[in-house]
Amino acid sequence: MEMRRRDLPQLLVIKPGLIRYGDPFAAKFAVLRAWESPLPLPAFLSTHARSAPALLCSAATRVTAGLLDLLPSLRVVVTTSAGLNHIDLPECRRRGVAVANAGEVFSDDVADAAVALALDVIRRVSAADRFVRRGLWAKEGDFALGSKLVGKRVGIVGLGSIGLRVAKRLEAFGCPISYNSRAKKPSVSYPFYGNVCELAADSDILIICCALTEQTRHMIGKSVLLALGKDGILINVGRGAIVDEKELVQSLVRGEIRGAGLDVFENEPNVPDELLSLDNVVLSPHVAVFTKESFQDLAELMIANLEAFFSNEPLITPAIDE
Repeated sequence: MEMRRRDLPQLLVIKPGLIRYGDPFAAKFAVLRAWESPLPLPAFLSTHARSAPALLCSAATRVTAGLLDLLPSLRVVVTTSAGLNHIDLPECRRRGVAVANAGEVFSDDVADAAVALALDVIRRVSAADRFVRRGLWAKEGDFALGSKLVGKRVGIVGLGSIGLRVAKRLEAFGCPISYNSRAKKPSVSYPFYGNVCELAADSDILIICCALTEQTRHMIGKSVLLALGKDGILINVGRGAIVDEKELVQSLVRGEIRGAGLDVFENEPNVPDELLSLDNVVLSPHVAVFTKESFQDLAELMIANLEAFFSNEPLITPAIDE
């Protein structure tokens, strides 16, 4: 058995990530578990991982030039996230390191979560739950009314795999859909807005589905929130830093927007204290992508990418080709 395991291809995992929910990788790869070692990470990598050709990581592991320097044999990075802002893609490209991501594995789950957050905020589901649990129904009687989702104008920032699925789900609610993206998509009929402020001004609900890049960081700031207006709702299932969190908090506290549903935050897992006491805000601990089904599908995709790499076949979901 020991001889067979030594013959397995090496796979470096720095943080447990996906493996904490079970380890389907152990049967196919010799997994180097950096998080289990008492050694500091640089010492572990220098001692045990210099010959490792493959790295499995999540968004919690930053793949920088410094990390790559410690892994001279690395030839592929397989990340369990769809987003790639934790990976220095130009540096990987320069060194000939291929990168694969989660592709569309999470798209349905995130789209479901975005609609769930929108429904929760606009119908005040979580707020009503707290009202009942605190015994206020019997003491105070009437609960403040929510609004219907049907017919609300929805603006989607980022009409990629997730954004398109959000749009299709909300079409069933009779919601007119508009969008902002890097470029107009000729394959869809939804109105395109090149300016996010203009999209916000013509939306009742603004849903953030785009990736975090230098161009999108703090893209949703004071001007966009003011354009969304006091009856507007912001939903963020993208990345926390796409929204200027300080401006969002102030907009909510001042009543400059109606409410928000947030699965992501700028400094996770830290959430601004001001948000915790607001009844018009629904908070979720960055779990939009997480379901039992998605984890199984993700593990299968990660293994398929790694097996393709070790078989000199094209990656299944390449972000940078080999």
